[in-house]
Amino acid sequence: MRKPRRPMRLLACVVAAPVIAFAALAAFAWPSARLEPRSLPIAVVGSTQTIAPLLVRLEERAGAFDVHVYPDGAAAKRAIEDRQVYGAFVATPTGMTVLTSSAASPLVAQQIVAVAPQLVAHPSADPPVRPAAARPVNIVDVVPADAHDPRGAALSSTVLPLVLTGVLTGLIIATLTVRGLMQMGALIAASAAAGLAAATVVQSWLDVLSGHWIANAAVLGLTVMAISTTVVGLGWLLGRAGQVLGALLMVFVGNPFSGVSAAPELLPQPVGWIGRFLPPGAAAELLRSSAFFGGNGAAEPAIVLSVWAGCGLLLIAEKTLRPRWRSQPVHVAKHVPSIQSVRP
Repeated sequence: MRKPRRPMRLLACVVAAPVIAFAALAAFAWPSARLEPRSLPIAVVGSTQTIAPLLVRLEERAGAFDVHVYPDGAAAKRAIEDRQVYGAFVATPTGMTVLTSSAASPLVAQQIVAVAPQLVAHPSADPPVRPAAARPVNIVDVVPADAHDPRGAALSSTVLPLVLTGVLTGLIIATLTVRGLMQMGALIAASAAAGLAAATVVQSWLDVLSGHWIANAAVLGLTVMAISTTVVGLGWLLGRAGQVLGALLMVFVGNPFSGVSAAPELLPQPVGWIGRFLPPGAAAELLRSSAFFGGNGAAEPAIVLSVWAGCGLLLIAEKTLRPRWRSQPVHVAKHVPSIQSVRP
């Protein structure tokens, strides 16, 4: 008679608990605890004499900033609106104007403003530059965040619910007996409905998003579809393990690596780079572009979400249509003689 395996299962749960806790905390807490600029795109504007001290100071912060020099403040402002840079330092002989974009990232905007006084004075400048305390710093928020969500907290809080909605939608539809076009249609319809519901909450009710309502609803719906189709597609490919893998990938990797509360350039690498190519990170970037930047900078995240959604749908189609392809009879031409009819 076999001994009961219940004690071994309980022991496995006891051992798994700290492993899960370690992995979850490492995924969520580690990126947030190591936030600092890493090749953060910024602009510098001014004459050769006025920007020389700025460039020296910025070069001292090795790897922190990706500096772009623009001819004037108008060009730097357009670069911010096009999502090419996060902010700009406009230097003049009498002071400095700092252009920020809290809509792109309130945390990045705060860091750019905090760095500005350190860039104003440089003892090695020739001719000597006046002390930082004596030189004014003017702050201009070129693309501000929504007035109801100036710190971006509500916007950051939308990503995890969208991830959970996508995962649960995929798991629920995967448990149904529908297959093929009916399952794909259910995923598309459910994602579209979820996008409309999400836009109603965050834009119509909470009023923390700007821009066109339909465009934002489409972004939210595409996010849910990219996640839900991935969960279902991996389920067709790997079975129940694929569904679990898809859910864990989105919740424990995609969500903390998204950089929605900061910016991808503030996360440790390659975390920030990976997050840009997962649905939660792409959704955060696309939603910011749609809501605050008139669609500027939306191409890359839109492609990322579309690829995830398309690959999930292709997996579903391939696995559900393959039995039909195999069941098709093979017709042989009547005039081809059989092997038995060939005699020596």
